[in-house]
Amino acid sequence: MLRFPVKKIRKQFKLLLLLVLLTSAVWFTYLHINQGKTIKLHFNYGKDGERQTEGTDASRKRDTRSSTGHHKSEDTSDSREDEAAFIPLCVIVFLQYKGQANLHVFEDWCGSSIAQLRKNLHFPLYPHTRTTVKKLAVAPKWKNYGLRIFGFLHPYRDGDFQFSVSSDDNSEFWLSPDESPLNARLLVYVGRLGTEWTAPGEFSKFRSQSSKSVHLISSRRYYFEILHKQDDKGSDHVEVGWRPFLPGLKYEVIDSAYISLYTDESNLKMNSVNHIPQTLASHIRLPEHGADMLKPDPRDTFYSTPMIDPSRLENVLPACLYSPTYVVKDFPIARYQGLQFVYLSFVYPNDFTRLTHMERENKCFYRESPIYLEKYEEEVVEADDEAEIVGTQSPKKHFHPSLSSHTSNPSSPHSKPGPTPAGREGVEEEVNPDEEEERAVNNDIIHRRERRHFLHRDGQTAKQPEKTKRKGEHHDLKTTIPADAPSNDPLTPLSRHRDPPPPLVTLPRLNSTENTLQGQTRVTSYLRISEITESQQQPEPNPAEQDRETNRSNPDTDLDPEPEPEEGEMSDYSYEEVEARPGWAEESINWQRTFSVNPMDFELLRSDWNDLRCNVSGNLQLAESEVVDVLAQYMEKLNERNGGIYTLLRIINVEKRRDSARGNRYLVELELMERGRSVVRLSEYIYLLLHRGSTAYAKPLLCQPVMLQWRRDVMVHFVVPVKNQARWVQQFISDMENLHRQTKDDNFSIIIVDFESEDMDVEQALRESSVPRYEYLRREGNFERSAGLQIGVDTIEDSHSIVFLCDLHIHFPLNILESIRKHCVEGRLAFAPIVMRLSCGSSPQEPDGYWEVNGFGLFGIYKSDFDKIGGMNTEEFKDRWGGEDWELLDRVLQNGLEVERLRLRNFFHYYHSKRGISFFLTRSHTRAL
Repeated sequence: MLRFPVKKIRKQFKLLLLLVLLTSAVWFTYLHINQGKTIKLHFNYGKDGERQTEGTDASRKRDTRSSTGHHKSEDTSDSREDEAAFIPLCVIVFLQYKGQANLHVFEDWCGSSIAQLRKNLHFPLYPHTRTTVKKLAVAPKWKNYGLRIFGFLHPYRDGDFQFSVSSDDNSEFWLSPDESPLNARLLVYVGRLGTEWTAPGEFSKFRSQSSKSVHLISSRRYYFEILHKQDDKGSDHVEVGWRPFLPGLKYEVIDSAYISLYTDESNLKMNSVNHIPQTLASHIRLPEHGADMLKPDPRDTFYSTPMIDPSRLENVLPACLYSPTYVVKDFPIARYQGLQFVYLSFVYPNDFTRLTHMERENKCFYRESPIYLEKYEEEVVEADDEAEIVGTQSPKKHFHPSLSSHTSNPSSPHSKPGPTPAGREGVEEEVNPDEEEERAVNNDIIHRRERRHFLHRDGQTAKQPEKTKRKGEHHDLKTTIPADAPSNDPLTPLSRHRDPPPPLVTLPRLNSTENTLQGQTRVTSYLRISEITESQQQPEPNPAEQDRETNRSNPDTDLDPEPEPEEGEMSDYSYEEVEARPGWAEESINWQRTFSVNPMDFELLRSDWNDLRCNVSGNLQLAESEVVDVLAQYMEKLNERNGGIYTLLRIINVEKRRDSARGNRYLVELELMERGRSVVRLSEYIYLLLHRGSTAYAKPLLCQPVMLQWRRDVMVHFVVPVKNQARWVQQFISDMENLHRQTKDDNFSIIIVDFESEDMDVEQALRESSVPRYEYLRREGNFERSAGLQIGVDTIEDSHSIVFLCDLHIHFPLNILESIRKHCVEGRLAFAPIVMRLSCGSSPQEPDGYWEVNGFGLFGIYKSDFDKIGGMNTEEFKDRWGGEDWELLDRVLQNGLEVERLRLRNFFHYYHSKRGISFFLTRSHTRAL
């Protein structure tokens, strides 16, 4: 049995007592130092200790003073050395992060809502700028940008807090219940639509600005995130305030003493993004866009269908020589005039590349042309039933709809729409000189490269009235302008903020004595009609009205500004109804009015010449009857050759190049059922040859054009020159990785020519990517696009492969490889697809923009043909660029090649900032950006 050693303890009692006292002293010393360190971190957090006395309530002031006094009492050299000895490494790192928050800036992006910021391709991983901010109140004094501020919040006390955010324009404040970004939830926000805003420090304008009580503990840190979007109007600012959840207290901006960095980004490259938090704030699902071109189309995934056995296509059609009349080999072409010899192809079925969702801003698709009118005037005849309804009424005054700046009278190009005075009949209308000038400008625009943007207008051009007022933009109305008055600039599109056009109507001009239609029929101008008042009877104007009309018609007459309402009078914003004045007759409305209309297909009015005036029209539409006739012949020949084993399932795509002199060329793409078991695809060029010298009744010959077969497995090289475009280079590499992953196509490579980029290691990014092949070339000196493209092409050894001269800011469809291969034939065809330029604030998911009908910078051609024409003009375009694509086009056509020109679905050019691009651009050549 063990016994307690009492005797030994008595003998060593003094020694044991000393040991206990010494241990207690060490323990209390550790607790004392640890407590002082905690107080310093949470109560004396910041560079300026004076701010700690600016508390919001008495308890905060007492805590701050006690902590400050405690710190001062220990502020001796000995205590500092003792504390430094006990501070671990994590605390040292933590002290380096204090007083700041991470700030990411997304520049040159239109819109004023947070949803618009989320549409940015680079949000949230690849901002323009990575920096820090010392308090949660930012006012950069800039425009068209978005901010993301994130870090940790350190409460100065335990208890319930209330938060509020104020900004111009929209903003959101997200807070996590802990330090994890994944748990962040939306707490407060200013607006959702982009029209909401607040003045600086205005924390109570909207209900959504102020939060409910949030319980925080001072010993913990909480992840927060702020999103802010600013457009090009107003005073930009965003600030977050907090206060203890007690009555009577005011919000205070969260200062540097209570925030810390999420991570230090000062030494990281721009393509290093693993540290950036991705939260619910940056990954909210956006609503779908309603554009027709975003709907699924069989063309988009047809590449994945197995190809028909090539042996099945041998000797299906007789061979014939292919020599179109529009080839201009050895024909002298003036500088930059090659695009006049580029023709468009017709497609079937409709690929919906027409930008119908942009026609509210730009109605150039409906602009009539004298050439069209001479050909189709008799096919579009308007008829109206109003003569039967009106009867024998004698109108005193008729108001005809005013037309916009793009409107003309098709049947009478020189007629001027306007009222017909009573008592006059058979009066010849005068020529409008403005319309003559408009036609001259429209004809001249084809040859003016620098006016390529005349049909494109930034979508964010209008703002709510309340926001305009706060900037002090007050204007006195001195003249009255009709809402639909013609614009001085005939190339300016209609504003998208006008009322939508009404349904198509036809308004006859009645004879004042016989109430019948005028002698000639009028062709409908299918543009906007602002108001329809043909049948409304108007009273005779009184003298005051006559004077007012005189002032309107005479632009040189100065009108006195409208006087401000005196006290007791109604203002413009009064809700009281205005009493009808004597002499004002109520307008009559004929609800029984009807009209007649003939079906109209505007595609029939289009030609295959390269129209540079309209950038919202889509690919030309091929008549269905023609397609059915050609394919019926081809399927008969195909089954005759293969024993009837094929059944046509779907017509995926048919492209026609018209040659009325020798015959039309077709690219037919069909989905076939083989032996009733497997589905295969067919994609072949065929030729409908016209017999020379034969009678008009001779049937054209359907044949196989010699030397016009495209290769299914040819290598495609994407050549891209770059310099200091880290986020775009990384995006391009990611897109190429996705292209390879989705298509499983290994027969392509990317060649990047780097002009000494400093913002990322391009070669390392390529090495870590999953692209099947790549080539990295580094060149010293300033950026030269022509030289960069030529250097990249020179590294290609196989002359029988395809070179695609590319841009960095492109979104590629998944069928881009097959599209390039189908439209590039060695010695015959080159490919210049038309890319859609996205507007500022637009994305591939919301494609607002226009087709780049002028640009030929994206160009596919076989390397052997590229070498034959002499490659890029590196001498003339050495220190500038913009125009080198047109110069290249001239030489391609002069060497006898055809240039295929098609609008590709889902083929976009991203809007991007031009600030910070470190190479020289001439003032008149910025199109290729």
